[in-house]
Amino acid sequence: MSERPGTIDALRAAYLAGETTPAEVVERCLSAIAERDEAIHAFLEVHADAARRCADALARDRSFARRPLGGVPIAVKDNICTREGHTTCASRMLEHWRSPYDAEVIERLHAAGAIVVGKTNLDEFAMGSSTENSAFGPTRNPRDPERAPGGSSGGSAAAVAAGFVPVALGSDTGGSIRQPASFCGVVGFKPTWGRVSRRGLVAFASSLDQIGPFARTVRDAARVYEVIAGRDPLDATSLARPVEPVTPRLEEGARGLRVGVPRAFLEQAEDPGVCEHFDRALTMLREAGAEIVDVDLPHARFAVAAYYVVANAEASANLARFDGVRYGFRASGADDVIEMYTATRARGFGAEVKRRILLGTYVLSAGYYDAYYRRAMQVRSLIIDDFRSAFERCDLVALPTSPTPAFRLGERLEDPLTMYLSDVFTIPVNLAGLPAASVPAGECGGLPVGVQLIGRALDEATVLRGAAAVEAGASGEGA
Repeated sequence: MSERPGTIDALRAAYLAGETTPAEVVERCLSAIAERDEAIHAFLEVHADAARRCADALARDRSFARRPLGGVPIAVKDNICTREGHTTCASRMLEHWRSPYDAEVIERLHAAGAIVVGKTNLDEFAMGSSTENSAFGPTRNPRDPERAPGGSSGGSAAAVAAGFVPVALGSDTGGSIRQPASFCGVVGFKPTWGRVSRRGLVAFASSLDQIGPFARTVRDAARVYEVIAGRDPLDATSLARPVEPVTPRLEEGARGLRVGVPRAFLEQAEDPGVCEHFDRALTMLREAGAEIVDVDLPHARFAVAAYYVVANAEASANLARFDGVRYGFRASGADDVIEMYTATRARGFGAEVKRRILLGTYVLSAGYYDAYYRRAMQVRSLIIDDFRSAFERCDLVALPTSPTPAFRLGERLEDPLTMYLSDVFTIPVNLAGLPAASVPAGECGGLPVGVQLIGRALDEATVLRGAAAVEAGASGEGA
């Protein structure tokens, strides 16, 4: 893959050649945000002074450009804790809350020389597929301001797509990195569950949540992944397995890869253009030397139903802590503690969050646990087994990222089921805890379309290798 303008490698080369400085790069980012983000609303908060201080500190280190992300501006989804500024989760419940610590991924970014320029918009508590559920207003898709950027990490995807920053962090519980990456025409990567520490990520569904990067290129996503991945002794769910470098594998191309296609599941794709670009991506992979094989994911069609039981059950437990007692918003004027709890949660949470808490509480309640939650967990086990069987025949599973390109703002807000089905192709991956990437594969009616590649657990290198091959084919570079 050749070096492209605006990439981490290009920025590093410019630093080493003395063509620019971190301070100049930060000012360009801040100017672009000031000039254009009012129309997009990718950011909830811009940390201009902190970014300038960081840039100045880096400039005093002559070797900063040799650090993995030295002088690279990055945006961070606002459900990831930072000591700088607020961490709101786009909710009135945490509107004024400041974290007393940095998340593990933020500490790693700082150590690698990255410059955090601000916090990005999201669906409240990461619950949504359009970034319209934010308490502070929706984000608009930079490719078409009348359309959604996807969700829940829509602000991070939009920040990269608009050129405000080269890379950003998001979180993915059911597709919240990959679907907005597809809608905005950027790369989105979800690592294996547990590969990246969740310490400092405000929990939505703990067995599904995973932090990952957005970038303009697969190589940049890989570079950020290499920085944030690895064991965190303060996160008991982070994996202790060593993290192998993935960027050296990106040049290997598609030759020798076996790519599995679950043909029956593809019927969920709603848009002919999505199917056309998916088939074109398969053709590119085949021409680059990959073998395309048929596989079956027979229980994937039940994934959305199972997910909205499991995720909402975990959300109802995780969000119980927001009660107005310890931190965050507290409603005034209550006569007793029960009235205070009720008023706080009624006013502090938005409609979608309350809907999911109610559903989650219901499926965990006496008399319904076996009928709903236990059954959903059994379906989850079947989906895990389906992927295990598929990977006996292939190295990667390929799917569209989303059944449609970006839909119009407001189009699905009154129809939760249709909104939930936006993630039909991404949700099975989270239930199985697997790594997956969405990479741009073309445009349909002027709107980006992404292709998703899914790998075995802990095989991030093969996922990114395949994604790089799709990227090279889509850009006309060849594998």
